[in-house]
Amino acid sequence: MEWARAPFAAGAVLKQRGCSIAQLEGRKRRVPRREMEGKTLVVKGNTEGIRASLLAEIERLGEMEIERDEFAPEGLLRALAACSARINREISLYLTREGDVVDITIGSDRSVPLERMHLRRDLGRLSGLRCLHTHPGGDPTLSPVDLQSLKRLRFDAMAALGVAEDGSPAGLCAAFLGEMSEDGSLAVELTRAYPIQRIPQEEFMRHIEEIDRRISSQASAPEQKAERALLVGLGDSPDSQALMELSRLAETAGAEVVGRFNQNRQKVDTATYIGSGKAEELSLIAQSLDADLMIFDDELSGAQVRNLEELLPCRVVDRTALILDIFARRASSREGRLQVELAQMRYRLPRLTGLGTALSRLGGGIGTRGPGETKLEVDRRRIRRRMTDIERELAELERQRDLRRSRRERHEMPVAALVGYTNAGKSSLLNRLSGADVLAEDKLFATLDPVTRRVRLPGGTRCLLTDTVGFINKLPHDLVRAFHSTLEEAAHADLLLIVRDVSDDHFAMQGEVVEEVLRELGAAETPRLYLLNKADRAPEIQPEREDTLLISATEGQGIEELLQKIEEKLLAASFVEEFFVPYARGEVMAFLRGAGQLQSEEYGENGSLMRVRLSAADRERAKKMLGG
Repeated sequence: MEWARAPFAAGAVLKQRGCSIAQLEGRKRRVPRREMEGKTLVVKGNTEGIRASLLAEIERLGEMEIERDEFAPEGLLRALAACSARINREISLYLTREGDVVDITIGSDRSVPLERMHLRRDLGRLSGLRCLHTHPGGDPTLSPVDLQSLKRLRFDAMAALGVAEDGSPAGLCAAFLGEMSEDGSLAVELTRAYPIQRIPQEEFMRHIEEIDRRISSQASAPEQKAERALLVGLGDSPDSQALMELSRLAETAGAEVVGRFNQNRQKVDTATYIGSGKAEELSLIAQSLDADLMIFDDELSGAQVRNLEELLPCRVVDRTALILDIFARRASSREGRLQVELAQMRYRLPRLTGLGTALSRLGGGIGTRGPGETKLEVDRRRIRRRMTDIERELAELERQRDLRRSRRERHEMPVAALVGYTNAGKSSLLNRLSGADVLAEDKLFATLDPVTRRVRLPGGTRCLLTDTVGFINKLPHDLVRAFHSTLEEAAHADLLLIVRDVSDDHFAMQGEVVEEVLRELGAAETPRLYLLNKADRAPEIQPEREDTLLISATEGQGIEELLQKIEEKLLAASFVEEFFVPYARGEVMAFLRGAGQLQSEEYGENGSLMRVRLSAADRERAKKMLGG
């Protein structure tokens, strides 16, 4: 089917004013299917400030007679243009192939919200609806948002009617879906602007049937495609470090990032995070980019999520939910899965939506429990019960870990913990130092469960090397609480090996995040070595402190020097001391056994002679407890 591509000439704009619907009803009116089913058409969208009489006139657009072979009757277009000019807003109509108007929506003077009209018989065909909407200002050119909606919702057609200042129609442009490419996407066929008297009505409707048959014959089983994500944050640039990191998180979760959007404002909007005006603008951007998912860079409240989902055409997810999703995918051990589930429940509990206390019957007394509860209260009670069960099981697992840790201490095995920002190269370094085969991927949070391996140092000293979960900026508080027992591996270590990725432009900021988390864990005073990893990618970086080493876990650079430094630090960080403890001072014995590594113990008549390896701080404390 060929259409002329020439733009619509300005001299051809019609000057005739719109007439009333009553004057246009010359033929016997066909009863719309909606009326036969007893349904009333209600105008949706931005109806604020429009008189009831004018709204009623717009509603009557849905009562006009449209034949099956008519794409957009001239009478309907004139009435539609007149109504749009009177309110100076866009109006969209959704028409079935039988000629019924099933939806009328009013937008702003710049855009119209395109509803998701899913009357589709199956995903391999067109939706059975065509969208006809107005463009106040006279330009009938279809926008990128219009064309994306045509492709995404598989409308039969998308048509825009230009409306002149005097309320007369200024031409109509239409778009149809074209040939299907190898990747399953559909091309778009655009028409020129037609005067409303010359629209090829029957030809357009036949073309829709041809497209539907062609698409149906080409359709195959739909493939599982990655969700298309639009990232949103506060700041002065869409290329900020925060949004770049959020982009990596989204890709780790399996999403395809199609755009980044930032709102430069000083304070978060309590209702919509970015403000209602920006949310409306974001809605159009999401439609034009064909986004399935919108990810916000901060944690959103339940009210913010609900408000945004009402304004935006896709799902809303915040940074915390995204990180929890990644953790849920990657947790492999029993403890890891329990920790993730606990964090998810703590996150979801205050965000349960429902009627709240409006229908609550939990007032106390007989007849107010069990079936008398609202669904919201039942859900909350179940979540709290499950959280209690998980916390009890995690406490038992933590007790078992403490027991294993005490056994290691009794066998004089010092512990060095690899800590650092996510994807800094900790697992690769563990593999290099211990010969282990731990999963090491160029993805965020590749390691969730702590892994411990034995390492023999150059002087013959043996130590345990533990790989821990990586840290990240804005690490969810619920996640820190849930993983506290796992992160304690770093807090109880004799030496911290803080790994930094010097090839990352923001490695200094990442180091600050790591230090902050270590302070929260009570490990701020633990001896440490700073390892600038991936030094082969940043040869210009030079260490500025004695306790800093340049290494490359993948290339082996600086590994021998690192092993020597680890041994020096472990030996310097502890002292072997003998203490004679009277039997009456049981609290001192308990302290020495818990804080140090007991090497030997001889029992005498009045007390015990204990030989213990202690840190400098614990040695001084033990001396004070025994009076020097």
